Amino acid sequence: MTPSSPPADDTLRQLLTTARTIAVVGHSNKLDRPSYQIAKYLRRVGYRVYPVNPAIATIDGEPCYPSLLEVPEPIDIVNVFRRSEYLPATVDEATGAGAKSVWAQLRVKHPDAVVKAEAAGILLVMDLCIKIEHRRLSIPSTLQ
Repeated sequence: MTPSSPPADDTLRQLLTTARTIAVVGHSNKLDRPSYQIAKYLRRVGYRVYPVNPAIATIDGEPCYPSLLEVPEPIDIVNVFRRSEYLPATVDEATGAGAKSVWAQLRVKHPDAVVKAEAAGILLVMDLCIKIEHRRLSIPSTLQ
């Protein structure tokens, strides 16, 4: 995969339908920020969302974790809301945490992250909004 070629729709659909746990790196506690709004949407459609931001202790009464390594359960998707230059290190941390995939939001991409993800054998999605793709692919809610 190159930075300009996103995974096929079937791959995205499979990822979004089988995932249950999403860690949001760069989750803000500010209601007007995209990371907050998208995390709220992901919770609403049934995912278990863990905020990851070392500068914040809690968000909406839930603990905010300082790193992916602190998230208390296996991570299916690491959703990244940080600048592109931080993506390779986030892929490294996601690999260390045993995450199955990393999803970098719109305009977040880095060629070194591609190399690291391929070497670790994890799926990397870059420069796509998880909320937009979830809606576009008509992924059903995971709520029981």
